[in-house]
Amino acid sequence: MVKRTGPQNLELKELINDLKILGNKNNINLWKRVAMDLEMSTRARRKANIYKINENTRDNEIALVPGKVLSMGDLTKKITVAAYQFSENAEEKINAVGKAISIRQLMKENPKGKRIRIIG
Repeated sequence: MVKRTGPQNLELKELINDLKILGNKNNINLWKRVAMDLEMSTRARRKANIYKINENTRDNEIALVPGKVLSMGDLTKKITVAAYQFSENAEEKINAVGKAISIRQLMKENPKGKRIRIIG
């Protein structure tokens, strides 16, 4: 049996560690959950298209994708989308209407994890 090693990307390892620290320090399960989702293999990590984000959010809400945002569909609501990765087209489409940020930036702006919806 192969031993599970976790992500090899140093930036991702640091992000996961910071999420766990923030989650344990403030006892916020959201950050612990996102860290657990990012620890999955690349194939099992969440992916979400823009149309799915648009369907499952309301105006002025924060959508969190612990994985990659893909560019299929259009965004019609003014929302903030935080994700580990964005495709180039997806980031352009989101920034045209709303705001695309990294998970690390979201942690700084909203450390309590209020009004965040996990998508994917």
